[in-house]
Amino acid sequence: MIEIGNVKIGDNLPFVLIAGPCVVESKKIVEELSKNIFDITSELEIPLIFKASYKKANRTSLNSFTGLGDEEALKILNDVKQKLNIPVVTDIHTEHEAELAAKFVDMLQIPAFLCRQTDLLLAAGRTGKVVNIKKGQFLAPEDMKFAVDKVVSTGNKKILLTERGSTFGYHNLVVDMRSLVIMRELGYPVVMDATHSVQLPGQGGFSGGQPKFIKPLAKAAVAVGIDVLFLEVHPNPKEAFSDADSQLPLSELKNLLIEIKKIDRVVKNY
Repeated sequence: MIEIGNVKIGDNLPFVLIAGPCVVESKKIVEELSKNIFDITSELEIPLIFKASYKKANRTSLNSFTGLGDEEALKILNDVKQKLNIPVVTDIHTEHEAELAAKFVDMLQIPAFLCRQTDLLLAAGRTGKVVNIKKGQFLAPEDMKFAVDKVVSTGNKKILLTERGSTFGYHNLVVDMRSLVIMRELGYPVVMDATHSVQLPGQGGFSGGQPKFIKPLAKAAVAVGIDVLFLEVHPNPKEAFSDADSQLPLSELKNLLIEIKKIDRVVKNY
């Protein structure tokens, strides 16, 4: 089991939700969205970790939005943490970012395309924070052992492993639910990212998506028995600064979570 703030993950406990917008677009959107998600999860008694990237280093186009500024965005995330008393997580892309972000957030997330970057994994591990490693779209689930070993070598065993789809041709992803079982066998809690898994990468300078598959993938993964469900959520996805075609509308979150919790109860018998 891993503890992050007041949230416990693993050991067949009820699922935890990681949710929030793809990127910190503004203080107003983050404040309103975090409060709305918090109210929903509090009512449903679902533990919440709020997520938003403080910067985006992996945009398809040079002209895409990358962030408000590092410290400004990180302070916005820290405000959410303080006001709502919930853990927060953000992506990092370099060793320097690991040290910087660790001052503001509770969990560091390694993007899928960087999951083999040794120096980055070591830097994240050395912060002592929980490290969520996303499985590369190009990687077999059993090969995540080597990413785990790098973080563990720093003395940090607070690790989560995330499925977010595998490359299936040039512009598509497919989710192999077996990967959740295989990664769980490595001894760490598993996360299903049901939103990035529906992306259609490289659609003429930006990533497209098939959001109609978010809910089926989320339900299927919970039926397998995941520890954490990851959803990017936005009040109006079409207006999102990033991942506009693969975020769940806030208006649909509550009903989905009600269904997810029913499945989770059956699977884990609580």
